Amino acid sequence: MASSETALAADRKARGIGPFLRSQMRNIAPFLTLIFLSLFFAFASPSFATLDNLGNILTQVSVTGIIAVGLTFVILCAEIDLSIASIANVTGIAVAYFTLQESYVNIANVPLPGAVAIILSILLCALLGLVNALGLTVIGIPSFIMTLAMMQIAAGISAMLVRGQIAYKVPSLITTLGSGSIGGIPWIVIVAAIMLLAGHLVLTYTRFGRYVYMVGGNREAAEYSGLNVKLILGAVMVISAVCSGIGGMLGVAHFGSAQQNEFDTYLLDSIAAVVVGGTSLFGGRGGIGNTIVGLFVLGVLNNGLDHVNIDSFLKILIRGLILLAALVINVYAQRLREKTAE
Repeated sequence: MASSETALAADRKARGIGPFLRSQMRNIAPFLTLIFLSLFFAFASPSFATLDNLGNILTQVSVTGIIAVGLTFVILCAEIDLSIASIANVTGIAVAYFTLQESYVNIANVPLPGAVAIILSILLCALLGLVNALGLTVIGIPSFIMTLAMMQIAAGISAMLVRGQIAYKVPSLITTLGSGSIGGIPWIVIVAAIMLLAGHLVLTYTRFGRYVYMVGGNREAAEYSGLNVKLILGAVMVISAVCSGIGGMLGVAHFGSAQQNEFDTYLLDSIAAVVVGGTSLFGGRGGIGNTIVGLFVLGVLNNGLDHVNIDSFLKILIRGLILLAALVINVYAQRLREKTAE
């Protein structure tokens, strides 16, 4: 009798573990991928597993991390923002446009005090985010199409401001935060960490964060509960644009120049960081913690491939395959969720 009860308990436990692991696949898979990549590159290259290289990885993913904070809010609402890289670019160019340049820089800019230049640049990216928000919530344009249009609009503004030229000077505060360091730690890493932490706290401990998950998890139920869904969607689009703008300003200081198409690769990188980390494209599942794991997966992958001297074109292919695997897991996890709900 005792043995049969033990067997039944073991059977129930086994049945419970399987569904749990499947339901958590979206969270477990990125973490296991990070561990595997770290161990592989540590064995493949002695120079990979060092504190100096860890610092390099953190610095390399900082701009992506800042941009990905806002994008996480958008994707949690089951929307997408394709304009993040262009908004980052135009904001970085704007802060340089409003800064006095050297005489050899052939740009007819408008020099202003540093604080004013920063404020105007943040207002610009917030305004572009507000246009995205109005297009999505008032006119009813799908976020994919609306932000695709904004991507072109922001790129056009960038082109008009610099007209193919390169600007170098930005306000001293932006220079310090983008390329300076304190106690050997780059300021840009500190800013990225603060923004990721702030995003996590907002999503986890505030009413607005709960509303974001509600809108992404079940928009119809959120509307029936009296939640102003359009206001939440508009807010996350503005948050995404502002995060992109901050990343753009610090990125320009970090790179040492402001020019057209400088942030083009950050669109895919930021989306990949959020999705590879396990945040659901269908909304309502994931968060900043997942984004951090995704950032480290991409950072370790890109940095590690450089250490083992892999062909640069093959690196793009490998990154694409990892993103595809993340998308497959995302879709499969969503199907499991729907099947469980039934």
